Amino acid sequence: TQTLNFTVVEDTLQPEQNKPWVILAPPESNSATLLLGRATNEAQQAAIGNQSGGRVFLFLSTDDFWRDYQQMRQRGVVFVREPAVQRYGTVAAFKDWYGILWDLVELGWSSQV
Repeated sequence: TQTLNFTVVEDTLQPEQNKPWVILAPPESNSATLLLGRATNEAQQAAIGNQSGGRVFLFLSTDDFWRDYQQMRQRGVVFVREPAVQRYGTVAAFKDWYGILWDLVELGWSSQV
């Protein structure tokens, strides 16, 4: 939550499954949330960090790429692909604590690419 500046929307125990139910929201979001689930068996634990087979798994959209990119770097986020301007907008890939790849992206179609 601190590194990506997300807020905790809910953090409750699901007693029938003996696991937490943690819902996070990106900064200033009024509709998007992320539900975190804990791996409960060996197969799930082995897949941590590779849920998407090495591809970007999650996309974090922003209205100001450079602001958020700089803030994230200051908080210690490791970017594995530097910012690039694509036809669809500006994007850079980063890894979270578990090795999951995310794209930070500001959408905005451009004919300059």
